[in-house]
Amino acid sequence: MNKKIKINGIEISYREAGEQNKETILLLHGFPSSSHMYRDIIELLSGHYHLIAPDYPGFGLSEAPSIDKFEYTFENISKTIEAFIDTLKIPSFYLMMQDYGGPIGFRIASKRPQHIKGLIIQNANMYMEGMGEWAKKIGEYQKANNLEGLNNFKNYLMSLEGIKEQYLSGSKHPEKIDPISYTTDTKFMEKAGINEVQTALFYNYGTNFPKYPEWQNYLKEHQPKTLVVWGENDKFFSNPGGAAYNKDLDNAAIHFFEGGHFMLEEYSDEVAELIKEFIK
Repeated sequence: MNKKIKINGIEISYREAGEQNKETILLLHGFPSSSHMYRDIIELLSGHYHLIAPDYPGFGLSEAPSIDKFEYTFENISKTIEAFIDTLKIPSFYLMMQDYGGPIGFRIASKRPQHIKGLIIQNANMYMEGMGEWAKKIGEYQKANNLEGLNNFKNYLMSLEGIKEQYLSGSKHPEKIDPISYTTDTKFMEKAGINEVQTALFYNYGTNFPKYPEWQNYLKEHQPKTLVVWGENDKFFSNPGGAAYNKDLDNAAIHFFEGGHFMLEEYSDEVAELIKEFIK
C-alpha cells in the first residue's frame, strides 16, 4: 500500500504492507532508486512481517524541496527518517539497508541501538576495503580536484545509460532485471530540480567516511544480529566490503551472490528466504 505523511513539513511517500502486530522491517533504499527497489521483497514477506519502505526527500514519490529549502546531506536525511520512525510510532524494528541506506541507517542505528532488533545489509558499505571500481574512480577525481571529470561521471550515473548499467552490470541473469526498474529511476531523476538535489547529496557522500569508525564501534559494542546479502560484482562496493563485517561482528551471516549493485532484482526469492530464516 502506498501512503504519504508530512514529516517536518515535507511530504514523504512510503510503502507499507503486512500486519502491524508482526515484526517490523524498515527498508532504506539506495541511489538512484526509491522504495520501488524493494517491491518484490515486500510482496514476498508481507504475509510474515510488517514492512515499511520510505522514499527519502528528493527521491521517488516523496516531495523534493529545492536545495535552498532543505539541506540535502546524509545527516539531515537521517534526521528526517528518524522523525518518520517517531511519527509512525515504530518502537523497534529490523533495519534493511542498501547503498545510500547504509550511511542513513547506520546513523540511526548507532544513535538508537535499543530500537534495532537486527540488521539486513545489501551492498551497503562501511569499510574502506569495500571501495569498488566506481567508488575508486570518484575518489581519484576528488583527489585530483578534477571537478569536471567528477561532474561528468555524476551526470552519467544519473542518465538512462548510467542507471541501466548500475542495474545490469555484474548480473548473472540480466533477463530477470525488469526494464521498468531503471526506466522508473530515470524518470524520477529527470524531474525538474532533481539534478541539483542529487548533486548536493552526491558531493556530501564524503562526510560518511569519517563516521565509519563510529559505526564499526557500534557493531563491536552492541553486536546486533546481522544478515549480509551482497552482489559480489557491484562496481560501487566490492566483495571485501561485505566480508569486512566479520571483523566487528561475532556471528554475522554473510551470503554472496553472483550479481551487481541491485542484486535483489535477480535474487529476491533467495533473499526473502534468508530473511525469514534470519528473523525466525
